[in-house]
Amino acid sequence: MAGGGGGGGSGASPLGHAPPMWYHRDLSRAAAEELLARAGRDGSFLVRDSESVNGAYALCVLFQKHVHTYRILPDDEGFLAVQTSQGVQPKRFKTLPELVSLYLQPSQGLVTTLLYPVEREETAVSDDRDYSDGEDEKPPLPPRSSSTSTPPGPDTPTDSTPAANGLSTISHEYLKGSYALDLEAVKQGASSLPHLNKTLVASCKRLNGEVDKVLSGLEILSKVFDQQSAFMVSKMIQQVQSVNQGGDQELENLVTKLAILKDLLSSIEKKALKALQDMSLTSPCSPPPLHSMRHSKSIPVQAFEVKLDVYLAELTKIGKSQKYTLSVDVEGGRLVVMKKVKDNQEDWITYTHDKIRQLIKSQRVQNKLGIVFEKEKDKSQRKDFIFASAKKREAFCQLLQLMKNKHSNQDEPDMISIFIGTWNMGSVPAPKNVASWVLCRGLGKTLDEMTVTIPHDLYVFGSQENSVCDREWVESLRALLKEQTELDYKPIAVQTLWNIKLAVLVKPEHENRISHVGMSSVKTGIANTLGNKGAVGVSFMFNGTSFGFVNCHLTSGNEKIARRNQNYLDILRLLSLGDKQLSSFDISLRFTHLFWLGDLNYRLDMDIQEILNYINRKEFDPLLKVDQLNLEREKNKVFLRFAEEEISFPPTYRYERGSRDTYVWQKQKATGMRTNVPSWCDRILWKSYPETHIVCNSYGCTDDVVTSDHSPVFATFEVGVTSQFVSKKGLPKSSEQAYIEFESIEAIVKTASRTKFFIEFYSTCLEEFKKSYENDSQSSDNVNFLRVGWSNKQLTTLKPLLSEIEYLQDQHLLLTVKSLDGYESYGECVLALKSMIGSTAQQFHTYLSHRGEETGNIRGSMRVRVPSERMGTRERLYEWISVDKDETSGPKGKSAVVCRSGHEYVKPSVIRKPLGELGKVSEEGERNSKEETAARPKQDGSDSDPSISKNSYNNPAYYILEGVPNQSAAAVSPELLPSPTSANPQAAKPPPPSAGARSKPPGAASGPPHPRRQVRAISEESSSEDDGGACVVGAQGGGVGSTLNRPPPDFPPPPLPKGALEMVPEAPFTKPRSLYPDLAEVRIPAAGSAAHGDAFRRGGVGAGALDDQSCSVLQMAKTLSDSEFPGQPPRAPSAPPPLRGQPMGLGLDACRTFPPRNPITESIAEDMPEEALWGSSSSSLSVGESSVGEWLQRLGLERYEQGLLHNGWDDLEFLSDITEEDLEEAGVHDPAHKRILLESLRQQQQQK
Repeated sequence: MAGGGGGGGSGASPLGHAPPMWYHRDLSRAAAEELLARAGRDGSFLVRDSESVNGAYALCVLFQKHVHTYRILPDDEGFLAVQTSQGVQPKRFKTLPELVSLYLQPSQGLVTTLLYPVEREETAVSDDRDYSDGEDEKPPLPPRSSSTSTPPGPDTPTDSTPAANGLSTISHEYLKGSYALDLEAVKQGASSLPHLNKTLVASCKRLNGEVDKVLSGLEILSKVFDQQSAFMVSKMIQQVQSVNQGGDQELENLVTKLAILKDLLSSIEKKALKALQDMSLTSPCSPPPLHSMRHSKSIPVQAFEVKLDVYLAELTKIGKSQKYTLSVDVEGGRLVVMKKVKDNQEDWITYTHDKIRQLIKSQRVQNKLGIVFEKEKDKSQRKDFIFASAKKREAFCQLLQLMKNKHSNQDEPDMISIFIGTWNMGSVPAPKNVASWVLCRGLGKTLDEMTVTIPHDLYVFGSQENSVCDREWVESLRALLKEQTELDYKPIAVQTLWNIKLAVLVKPEHENRISHVGMSSVKTGIANTLGNKGAVGVSFMFNGTSFGFVNCHLTSGNEKIARRNQNYLDILRLLSLGDKQLSSFDISLRFTHLFWLGDLNYRLDMDIQEILNYINRKEFDPLLKVDQLNLEREKNKVFLRFAEEEISFPPTYRYERGSRDTYVWQKQKATGMRTNVPSWCDRILWKSYPETHIVCNSYGCTDDVVTSDHSPVFATFEVGVTSQFVSKKGLPKSSEQAYIEFESIEAIVKTASRTKFFIEFYSTCLEEFKKSYENDSQSSDNVNFLRVGWSNKQLTTLKPLLSEIEYLQDQHLLLTVKSLDGYESYGECVLALKSMIGSTAQQFHTYLSHRGEETGNIRGSMRVRVPSERMGTRERLYEWISVDKDETSGPKGKSAVVCRSGHEYVKPSVIRKPLGELGKVSEEGERNSKEETAARPKQDGSDSDPSISKNSYNNPAYYILEGVPNQSAAAVSPELLPSPTSANPQAAKPPPPSAGARSKPPGAASGPPHPRRQVRAISEESSSEDDGGACVVGAQGGGVGSTLNRPPPDFPPPPLPKGALEMVPEAPFTKPRSLYPDLAEVRIPAAGSAAHGDAFRRGGVGAGALDDQSCSVLQMAKTLSDSEFPGQPPRAPSAPPPLRGQPMGLGLDACRTFPPRNPITESIAEDMPEEALWGSSSSSLSVGESSVGEWLQRLGLERYEQGLLHNGWDDLEFLSDITEEDLEEAGVHDPAHKRILLESLRQQQQQK
């Protein structure tokens, strides 16, 4: 507990004899403000632990609807005092009750007298009882076997713990008792101290054994490298170890052993070096010793049967589609393309690994792959192949990536493969054969048989209810991996909390790339003191990339959703992992990649018989709609902005042991019949920094491991990593220094406080964290929100340690907004520097979160200036595979598809396409893969977020509406969204942006906004009828219109009061206005009829519970949205036929409003060739088109689109280089048409 340990004078507890009811322990700042807002009376107060200083407290007081916070700090003597202004003498108290009693009196220097204590809500003890999924009458005892965590962490209950304090305990016993006996003996003339000797012998008992082990190892090394003196060393060790152990002799032997150990350690390296030098002179080409040659199984040549993808026009020439065989020789670094010709003869071409330029995946056709081969004279050729299945295509790509990596001239890897497994073992030892778990065989999204045996770089095993001792468990995992891969994997960390275990093993070749290993655990069992439930975590650096892994076992029981949510938040806050400098950030922001696995215990809210019927029919979508974890994530209650791969396997709990055919969902207990419905309890989620590379290649469960009532779950990931960068040009001179410069930052924070704020900046590329000055603008028309801003003069310029672009494009910047009164964080975020590199400022826009909850949003303008002499970069291995750009356009007249997950970072396409076609991603796990062109991708900071879904941070109304079901919110306030595109494109034209405003399209990497189109989200009801201009916008899948993020149809929204329905305007918003208004123009509404700040209340609005106060909250949200977000006709969510309304969500365009008051007229094409320009007039395209298809349609030559796209001319940016010969190859044979096309391109080139 952060503040519970604060000291008091003379050793007294700072809380007095018993904690007073106004003391709320580790209550969060946001929750404290919420409680005070509910109290609603001036003078209401509470005390909580400080979030910024360990052992300190925060006194929170409500006055005139604002919350004022005072820090209570302990001094060196343990006395407590309220922090005062400089020069004011503080009043000191021994306990908190004494301090508070003073301020209950008037005129004591606070903003108001303390009048009404807000008491904490005590949790009933019965709610804490959680007995191992309800199957055991009492929680299991912690395992008897001691932990063998490697290396032991501060929270690890290792068997060395008693030894650490053993000398202290024995010494105390000697000083209390035996000391007097020795003193008496000395008085009588004794020359020895037998009792002290006995104490020392007992204390050093373990040391004796450890020294023997070390000496044995050094003896072996001395025999190898120093054979002349090895005999003498062995003889000395044997003599010392053969002496009878007892009394003085034992201590003397220990001292002798330590002397021998010292000599050996100081000389062994020199002797080994000399021996190896002699060996190299006598046999310079001799191979290394056999035991050091750690090679996995050689990968056999794999052959894939494919068909060449051709157009109908070409079929007339060749007669029919041609069959090919693609043979991948990973070890030899070759790809053989073999074509079958007449009379069973074969014609083949061999390409070495360096001649394969790029792999281009098709999104629309999941089994289609384009391969770009290098030909003579720097020319390339692309061929498209159709594989037997999408899984075969992925296997082929994986093998080619492996081949590229194996034969790369890079010393350090750009990409690694990670296996993650979670299994509740049910307190039963694992069977002998669990190979299907590590080979990802079973149900769901599995790997192809050609690639299952390829070893991963990292294996992470999370287990719950694992009764096997640590050492035995790790050795069994190593043996399993050895059997499957022929590699001796090294355990880098094992962390245990009772029967919850997390083991991380790494390939031997990567062992030296692992550093900064950390481990921790958190108990969330009964009263948060028992470890039968809780979490263990491991963190480390892999070269320059930070990883975190959390394995948890949360509260069981169908109805205990709130307890599970709280378990998650406690783990997020209390797990001590990662860089200690990042203590202001929860663990979800401390790592480049964080993986969260375990038995989360979330259940399905559906009748058991319906669940079983759906499972029997293998229809999982209806079940996923009522999955408690999905529903809680949708409400932003847990796992904010985490991602999870699509679930395509049956529920993994609760099976009959010994079988996978039957679910056992009832159990007779002493208290009655207990029901445990089949559920996806066992899950794997992840969260990664923006603009990083991560792809989930498999997610499933085994179907042949039957010892537990849970099935083991597996997932594999392809993850981009960075190396420890070493500058070839040395430290930058002043003229070569890169700079991170901010033009301005503005944030909307959910708070009732009116203090001043500053920003702290953290990054591994900075020598130390930096702080801004306090904000110089602040405004609010609503008690529950605060807009704060920093101009350029308030923001410090940051100087990175290195100035190379290759280094900077992999770096991230962490920001935390802190208050001046309590130095507590009001929100944190992460920005990628990659998108910000350039000579002109780039905009960023992202959400703020604190303690796992969304607390606001932040936007600004910044740039990363890199000197020209340090601009060199190289292609990463994961950039070698891209997504086919023609897939983002989609079929004409159709709206784009979104993927289902609403909480993941996805990199948008870096190509110029119509806005109506953004956000299209595949369903094969590619939504996380980059969609690059050959040029370097660029993204805006906001693309690092998940796509803007309902309850978006971009709309300040979210902070009022977050407790209201989304469908009802959409029905009441459709103005929260941009107006829809009409079915008639002519009628749907919005006015152009105002002269002073800059427009930036979603994704920041797409083309300029189409003036005929207005971005909006598509509801499920209207998506099929929308024209091509309508789209679902966002870099992240599933934001709006996805099944995961919409309440299931079985759960209608609660009835709305009449007053709420009357708020809906009868006509759409028609006033001419800029599509991107200035953020400063957005007025936060007054609280209106919400008395005493009750509008601040968060969601507790269930069905039928929308009272008058909630209605006033909706009115506030409507008013709040009128200025920034255009309105639209209302929609009744359940009334057919559907109207053009939308669920609560936002397109990215609606949020890119900051800062338009200083338009940048300078073209940024030099720095960002792929990005749209802010000013539409400076675009290289005509204002009407942003794709090849639209350009051809304008010219009336759309018939040539397929031919141009097929030949790789799918980006208008590069069409200016096309020649008549190229047009001929693309199927343009008419000379008049060639002239028209070339003349149009020439005119566009002149407009630049």
